[in-house]
Amino acid sequence: MSRIGKNPIELPKGVEISVDKGNIVTVKGPKGTLTERIDPDLEVKIEDGVLTLVRPTEQKRHRSMHGLYRTLIHNMVVGVTDGIVKELELVGVGYRVSNKGNLLELSVGYSHPIMFYVPDELSVFTEMKKGTPPLIRLEGIDKQLIGQVAAKIRSFRKPEPYKGKGIKYKGEVLRRKVGKVAG
Repeated sequence: MSRIGKNPIELPKGVEISVDKGNIVTVKGPKGTLTERIDPDLEVKIEDGVLTLVRPTEQKRHRSMHGLYRTLIHNMVVGVTDGIVKELELVGVGYRVSNKGNLLELSVGYSHPIMFYVPDELSVFTEMKKGTPPLIRLEGIDKQLIGQVAAKIRSFRKPEPYKGKGIKYKGEVLRRKVGKVAG
């Protein structure tokens, strides 16, 4: 059995899960509703507030889908109950960030500011405190969408390995390189 796929998902109070025809799983919770289409071969069982996924055979395809869809459903449950938060830091002299609603304005060392519109499903907050790097905080219920938007923002100026300047995830440890040695 898959170590991840066989783990049951405990459903917190206030979370409802329904499985429609075509294996479309809908998760409703206090923060919103998410849907995901899962593989038609997998079977979803809900008993006593615990959800388990069952695969029909030990084929390689079924084994790989088992863990994937269990994790996707678990992320949906966590998203509709607690929400998902991802934070990014801007490291560099003169790097600034601000937002008006979901429109993000980044100044990260280019000749022009970068304007980026964050999807309406997410909320974005920016923070500029003296003595700390500027911070971008993304909040929402869809973990996949938050990760995709955060990766897009990070791609505007990836951290470089010599001075560590760029946009990085909060808490990310960068591999640093030694520069030229003056001889």
